Amino acid sequence: MILKKCRLCKSKRMFKFLDLGFHPPSDQFKNKLHLDTPTTYYPLKVFSCKSCGFKQLNYVVEPEVLYQDNYPYESSITKAGKKHWYEFAETVFNDYKLKKKDLAVDIGSNTGVLLSGFKKKKCRVIGIDPANNICKIARKRGIPTINSFFNSKAVNTVLRKSGKAKVITGTNVFAHINDLDSFMRNIKKLLDNDEGIFVIEAPHFLHLVKSLEYDTIYHEHLSYITVLPLIKFFKKFNFEIINILQKDIHGGSIRIFISKAGNFKVDKNVKKICNLEKKEKLNSKKILTKFEKRVIENRLNLVSLLTKLKKSNKKIIALSAPAKGMTLLNYSKLDCDYLEYATEKSSIKQGLYTPGVNLPVFSDDKILKTKPDYALLLAWNFSKEIIKNNNKYLQKGGKFIIPIPKVKIVKK
Repeated sequence: MILKKCRLCKSKRMFKFLDLGFHPPSDQFKNKLHLDTPTTYYPLKVFSCKSCGFKQLNYVVEPEVLYQDNYPYESSITKAGKKHWYEFAETVFNDYKLKKKDLAVDIGSNTGVLLSGFKKKKCRVIGIDPANNICKIARKRGIPTINSFFNSKAVNTVLRKSGKAKVITGTNVFAHINDLDSFMRNIKKLLDNDEGIFVIEAPHFLHLVKSLEYDTIYHEHLSYITVLPLIKFFKKFNFEIINILQKDIHGGSIRIFISKAGNFKVDKNVKKICNLEKKEKLNSKKILTKFEKRVIENRLNLVSLLTKLKKSNKKIIALSAPAKGMTLLNYSKLDCDYLEYATEKSSIKQGLYTPGVNLPVFSDDKILKTKPDYALLLAWNFSKEIIKNNNKYLQKGGKFIIPIPKVKIVKK
């Protein structure tokens, strides 16, 4: 579906500032039996609204296509990730004086790692997630999870069973929603009117531009978050942003705290972030055009390096296979001519093939067995932890290629 008006303010005044070509959905890994079946490619173009400044994809892939039964993303794979989600729960619980038995609802709850943090604080918890296989993992971990998209039916189920929520969280989910008006109406229906907090966390578009994080652009990420457009949007529903925290995860994210207008004091951080966005001129056509040129240059540098290494008969593999890595591989057309295989810590992806370029995915153990000369680090946002986990490979002469924000080689 092609979007002809802004997802936030409904203006038709939008301009394209980045075109990454056509891509398959980043989480549609294939098994060997389906390698010969046709792959559907969708346009990946990013637009900016001239009226409110909101950044968004203009093509919407149906959520039923993206969040299939064998959805391969697990939110709790890295130590850094687990630490982040537990800190998230503790911060919300303490700062907003939640009590035992208060209800915490997580939208797009995945394997339930964030809700585990609230459960440790003796809160009642409910997850809502559309991927059936992921819901099963969460339930085995003791997290009650509704297998559904976040819609009025799911909200009514929660209200009927558990009442209103004191906190609703949506980490890397708000940016996945096409109909944000309907989404906010359901938030309003489910959230406690007096003390309820709605918390979203997503990569900040400011960091995406400054650190050239174009690989975080893929079909699940329909929107690229800045604060200024959201202030007017939330006001429509009698909500306001009361605080914003900057976080390092995913290359630079912001955690936005929202409540019914007038219920809480607005922290000075909100004005601080808004001023920062204005200073960086994130709506400037000149800035955004320059960003596209930097993206093209990065691709040329990466492909040039890999071509040079292949001509020298070097073996190169892809280390880690996150969704963002699939954008990088398909945009740069890095297939089996460049890379031998990919590895992944998540057992869900092992034994499958990456979307589009069809690299076979193995466990990280294969690196020490096959001893490639170079490992292209696709989950560069967790590079410190991943390099540490693969220290034996490094000590034996293996080298890592970090593609973003600047192509560089890490060696012993």
